[in-house]
Amino acid sequence: MQTEYAQRRERLMAQIGKGTALFRSAPMAVMHNDVEYNFRQDSDFFYLTGFNEPEAVAVLAPHHEEHRFVLFVQPKDLEKETWTGYRVGVEAAKEQFGADAVYSIQELDEKLPQYLEKADRIYYRLGRDRSFNDRVLRHWQQLLATYPKKGYGPIALEDPAPVLHAMRQIKSASELERLRKAAEIAVDAHNRARQFAQPGRYEYEVQAEIEHTFRRRGAMGPAYPSIVASGANACVLHYTENTRQMQDGDLLLIDAGCAYDYYNSDITRTFPVNGKFTAEQKAIYEIVLEAQLQAIAQIRPGTPYKQIHDTAVRVIVEGLLALNLLQGDIEEIIKEEKYKPFYMHRTGHWLGLDVHDVGVYQHGDVPHNLEPGQVFTVEPGIYISPYLKPAEGQPEVDPRWHGIGVRIEDDVLVTANGCDILTAGVPKSIADLEA
Repeated sequence: MQTEYAQRRERLMAQIGKGTALFRSAPMAVMHNDVEYNFRQDSDFFYLTGFNEPEAVAVLAPHHEEHRFVLFVQPKDLEKETWTGYRVGVEAAKEQFGADAVYSIQELDEKLPQYLEKADRIYYRLGRDRSFNDRVLRHWQQLLATYPKKGYGPIALEDPAPVLHAMRQIKSASELERLRKAAEIAVDAHNRARQFAQPGRYEYEVQAEIEHTFRRRGAMGPAYPSIVASGANACVLHYTENTRQMQDGDLLLIDAGCAYDYYNSDITRTFPVNGKFTAEQKAIYEIVLEAQLQAIAQIRPGTPYKQIHDTAVRVIVEGLLALNLLQGDIEEIIKEEKYKPFYMHRTGHWLGLDVHDVGVYQHGDVPHNLEPGQVFTVEPGIYISPYLKPAEGQPEVDPRWHGIGVRIEDDVLVTANGCDILTAGVPKSIADLEA
């Protein structure tokens, strides 16, 4: 992988020219008091370095005569490592991560100016670490003050995201290998969950089966808090309490994925816990499944990303009209978004190092066209909350529909000729779910 990290850095440096790019590691996050969450590296930082420790800074300076890639890391400290874990340290980091120079993070303010002073701009994304933002701005201000005397130095601060995130959006062979593994593990977990779920069991018991499978199969853990939502809980998009006891006649919506070697999967399935849909549940499920199948059928290079969502919306509106849950002209309903009380989110998102991965969905008013190597989710849904308020001019919802929530989600890779559904191993046809 170090060869691939180096290739990524070279591609980025080729595009920033005489600029210098700075990347900050993720901070340690506090769970409570002095107890910290497990560390998870910033995705941009990891994508360019593979370095997995906090308190680090990466510098890319393509114009520097000697040091084009520089790391600042925590030095070795036996006493601290006894408490918080081993560190790579300055000496080993140079050899292991291919940096031209490595310094202690304590030397950052002293050493950084030599990599900034001859740059024409600084590439840095202002993030949530305000103290580090201020640190970068302070160095920039100091260099701006010397510009009139020297006639060179960074006169602009620019976000590297448009360049870097376009790179991240197209997955390499090694990235796809990890995404496929994450999908494979999550498929196994979802299939195990459907076998395990039954009336009388609690949502958290199903969650435990899912997350046990993640860890048993070598995943880092859940990619996001697992959603195990029975009954009306499925109408809460990000329900994570997972405390309800499942009842006979419930649908169970499970939205769960895992992180494998930093790459993520994201799957949703909805099924009856007693193995049999009611007439109302079946009617809603059929609409959502058809919406997803038609949306996936659109996926090929050159398709506008927006077309995936538009296709799903039209199928959903047609289905809700047929059930008299919506009334009126289909074009007006879509234009005025009168379907949104039932379907309020988009049909998917990019997937990769982040669950909601980086990359644009449109360029101003121009939709982004799909390209081979992109991976994203396709996840239409219908949610009929007991508290649903219809759009203006739409009928009240008959209580027999209340509490039905259905979402179906797969991870899809755009290929040269179409697409590959990475999560196809989890059944979703009504015949399979009732078998």
